[in-house]
Amino acid sequence: MSANPVRGEAEIRVRGAVLVLRPSFAALVAAEQEIGPLFAMVERAADGRLGLGEMVALFWHCLAERPEGLTREGFGEGVAAGGLAAATPALKVLVGQILAGR
Repeated sequence: MSANPVRGEAEIRVRGAVLVLRPSFAALVAAEQEIGPLFAMVERAADGRLGLGEMVALFWHCLAERPEGLTREGFGEGVAAGGLAAATPALKVLVGQILAGR
């Protein structure tokens, strides 16, 4: 499966696998329940104060499909191992979707 930018999806590579992030309403609500208001998260991201845990939580809830055996801990470690620079494009897409209200 590859990301559909028309649907606001993004891709992130974690441990060699390309995973699709889909910011559906249900996914964003779940992320918000965990990390707090999404607009406050966007403000922290814009100020360079977004924590790795918050970003991983957003990504985790937005995963379109979770590969068998992928745990939240393993996913977080994979995102961290890939580096923030590699995760930033996906974060930018999701933040854009949050701000656009799609």
